[in-house]
Amino acid sequence: MTNLFSPLKVGAMTAPNRIFMAPLTRCRATAEHVPTDLMAEHYAQRASAGLIVAEATMAMEGNSSFWMEPGIYSAEQIAGWKLVTDAVHTAGGRIFLQIWHGGRACHPLLNDGAQPVAPSPLPILGDEVHTPEGKKPYVMPRELRDDELPGIVAGFKKAAENALAAGFDGVEVHGANGYLLDEFLRDGANKRSGPYGGPIENRARLLLEVIEAVVSVCGSDRVGVRISPLNSYNSIIGSDPIGLSTW
Repeated sequence: MTNLFSPLKVGAMTAPNRIFMAPLTRCRATAEHVPTDLMAEHYAQRASAGLIVAEATMAMEGNSSFWMEPGIYSAEQIAGWKLVTDAVHTAGGRIFLQIWHGGRACHPLLNDGAQPVAPSPLPILGDEVHTPEGKKPYVMPRELRDDELPGIVAGFKKAAENALAAGFDGVEVHGANGYLLDEFLRDGANKRSGPYGGPIENRARLLLEVIEAVVSVCGSDRVGVRISPLNSYNSIIGSDPIGLSTW
């Protein structure tokens, strides 16, 4: 218990205690995915944490999985998040932004009819998503082409730039929980061939390219990565979680 309340150096930042707030999606943004005053109040109330990692935030437009979740791709969203970071910093806190792409967990009803994308055309099974028309089954995603993946990397890089502009102390790349980057990692969702499929070094390529791009913006001492090799959320599975974790 003594260590729980002692400082901990985390990259460029020293947290005053070791109680970190994990990213928790609240769906309290506007329909345009702009952070709200309520979100600023919510995070400021938790500023005594050693570090807050803010909720999953769309790195690029058109990839909504939760309907009212925030984004970080527009000027309005950057301004909305600046209210949040200012409130947290005024209260003495530190806050990272979790940047994210929903992959096959997105739904056409949340994205102007656009089909979700994934490493392979395999849908989430046995679950439903909340939409303006009620709960709906997930749909079949479209397989991303290799030549589309640099655009994904660029989207994460721009999200990191926008996060710094919004006043965040750093970013966490969301590579977990069955969303796009995790889908590429896991052989249960990634059945593609070529440079982004097959062995783990290929399946990890997209995540590693995203990390490299984000580090080029923020510096390696202000970037975290979230992975969940044992998590089966969003019907995600992998045949060798230990191998994935230790690779």
